[in-house]
Amino acid sequence: MTTTDLSSSGPVREVRDENGRLYRIGRTDRDLMGRPRWTMVLFPWMGMLGISSSEYAFTSAEDTLHEAHLWDSGHIFWLMGVWIFFQAAVAFPAGQLRESGRLPARYAMMLGAGGTLCGYLSLAYAPHVTVAYLGFGVFSGIGAGLVYATSVNMVGKWYPERKGGKTGLVNGGFAYGSVPFVFVFTSFMDLSNYQGFLVMVGVICCAVVAFAGWFLKDPPKYWWPAHVDPLKVTDDPRVRRALSKNPPAVHQYTPREAARQPVLWMMWFCLLCTAGINIYGIAMQVPFGKEMGFAGGIVATAMSLKAIVNGTGRGVIGWISDRAGRRNTLIIVCLVLGTAQFGVFVSGNMGSMPFFLFCSMVSGFGGGAIFPLFAAMTADFFGENNNASNYGMVYSSKLVSGLVGAGGGAFLVDAWGYGGAFVFAGSIGLGSAVLALFLKAPGKPRPQRRRRIVPNPQPLGEEMA
Repeated sequence: MTTTDLSSSGPVREVRDENGRLYRIGRTDRDLMGRPRWTMVLFPWMGMLGISSSEYAFTSAEDTLHEAHLWDSGHIFWLMGVWIFFQAAVAFPAGQLRESGRLPARYAMMLGAGGTLCGYLSLAYAPHVTVAYLGFGVFSGIGAGLVYATSVNMVGKWYPERKGGKTGLVNGGFAYGSVPFVFVFTSFMDLSNYQGFLVMVGVICCAVVAFAGWFLKDPPKYWWPAHVDPLKVTDDPRVRRALSKNPPAVHQYTPREAARQPVLWMMWFCLLCTAGINIYGIAMQVPFGKEMGFAGGIVATAMSLKAIVNGTGRGVIGWISDRAGRRNTLIIVCLVLGTAQFGVFVSGNMGSMPFFLFCSMVSGFGGGAIFPLFAAMTADFFGENNNASNYGMVYSSKLVSGLVGAGGGAFLVDAWGYGGAFVFAGSIGLGSAVLALFLKAPGKPRPQRRRRIVPNPQPLGEEMA
């Protein structure tokens, strides 16, 4: 472990731990930004609020869009799938641009705000479904991906010592912001006013994202908070517990180095499965509830509760993972997510509204919790410096899960019915829990097994001296 002063005139110094990892200590958040670092939780959270309605509230507008534009119902689900595809596709290149300095956080957020507005305008005025695919699916999806990649990875850079709860809180904004629009689209929007409502929602979301993005700023590479010594056990019990359960990466992995680690692709596949289940639930819960005879208001309530619990789950699970460990928490979440799919189907067939609402909330909790877990786990395994790119590689699995969960889910329902589709989704969730058992940080030595000490039947004595 070594310490190297960068300059005798400045307070900044570089510290290396026993693994050779570099920490840059000295400058505080107020030195760097002129304000406390908790603002780098607040503003990214606001940015996530602004893009959430495009995914979580979109299917609530299915009936109105179908009647207004005479689009086939299949287009609604594929529109969502294309949006998710491009939202995930931009994660890795956006991370590369961000970390190279060619795309500052503020500009990324402004582009995201413009894409969000473009998406809602295309839904309101598209003369043909192709325009909707381009405006909402492509431009709005890319805009949301820029906002997501910028906001989620910003938090881990400013809170490298205790990133789980903060990352989860920001990630939760991706669901919370949709709640009022679920009710608007379901209860108030119809053929007479849908264009005005869609434009209003687009303007509000665009303004929120642009305002939040104006204040975003990255810390320097290798930055570490001055009040936490990375070479000593801290006195703060929260930080001490978080670092013991989720120790920092042994090395700041570049994307090329991270891609050589098998665990990154295991994480990719695990997120593919769990995100696909989450998106399937978002896309299919509204039509399933209606087919089971639940009133539109009940279905809207179920979807809103799902979104609320989805967002809450992201924040709470990050806090829990700081205490219990990221991998252990992920295993439990996968079990909960898989089991909930069976519950949603059974409750719908029973016609039990309370049970349906409960299972919907449990499914929302599990579906939301996976994203901050993988975001924080990527930083734990591969470091914070290139987390936008590294998490972009893991998050790119949503390219497939979006299409499979939304469009593929509709295909499974047509082929197998809701029963077969929900059983398949539940089984995938349980299988993901098994896969999560094998996720371990690369480069860290495995704890050695203690040798069993066998008593010597012939101890040294005077006769053997």
